[in-house]
Amino acid sequence: MVTSSQLIQLGFSSREADVYLALLELGPATATVIARKSKINRTTCYDILENLIRKKVVTIQNNAKIQKFIAENPRKLVSFLEQSLEQEEKKLKNAVTLLPELLSLFYEKEKPSVKFYTGIQEIKEAFEDTLQSKTEILVYAVGTSMFDAIDPEYFKEYSKKKASRNIKVRVIAPDDEVSKEIIKYDKENLRESLLVPKNDFYFTTETNIYDNKLLVISWKEKFAVVVESKEITDAQRKIFELAWLGARQIQK
Repeated sequence: MVTSSQLIQLGFSSREADVYLALLELGPATATVIARKSKINRTTCYDILENLIRKKVVTIQNNAKIQKFIAENPRKLVSFLEQSLEQEEKKLKNAVTLLPELLSLFYEKEKPSVKFYTGIQEIKEAFEDTLQSKTEILVYAVGTSMFDAIDPEYFKEYSKKKASRNIKVRVIAPDDEVSKEIIKYDKENLRESLLVPKNDFYFTTETNIYDNKLLVISWKEKFAVVVESKEITDAQRKIFELAWLGARQIQK
């Protein structure tokens, strides 16, 4: 069982550790419920939640009628330490050691959620979550729209990171000049692509299906939605497989 003292070793304050562990066990919850669970004054609990939001290990559930807070996937804790505590190697190793137990708390209950991201920087944050994927990523890609929004070099670096983590990808994309250029590097990026006629199947949003998540990005309108739900993701995987079979038939 993960204890508060173990999280304190990672840089949490005593009260931050109590609130974070309470959220992992509760799932989406109001500050009142969290305060009661962690035995902390409600006003103080709000301040602690704000600190955890800044550390990107807690977020606000946007679709709730009453404001609720939700713990991010504990992998975000490791990502936070990688980015901001690069010199504190011991803390990072401790975080990795604790990850299995933290995940067991996180997945103990089904916690479907929907998160919204606006602006290019937040979209990149949502997009880069795919680099934590433990499953093959299934993608409906729109290279032209993406490169109108961000530098192509960003995508090249992203693809290198993904390949270095041995994450495989299957892509269905419109048959245009940008897609034709991208698929030249499929092998080195552990990617398999099928191109479909752009006049019949040109979609302008990008979709990534991975783990228990569905990521939909509008590069034109500059927002993204992440749905975390096993049921919805399983259904989307089956739909993708149907589309993959259809795309293969088109290529024949």
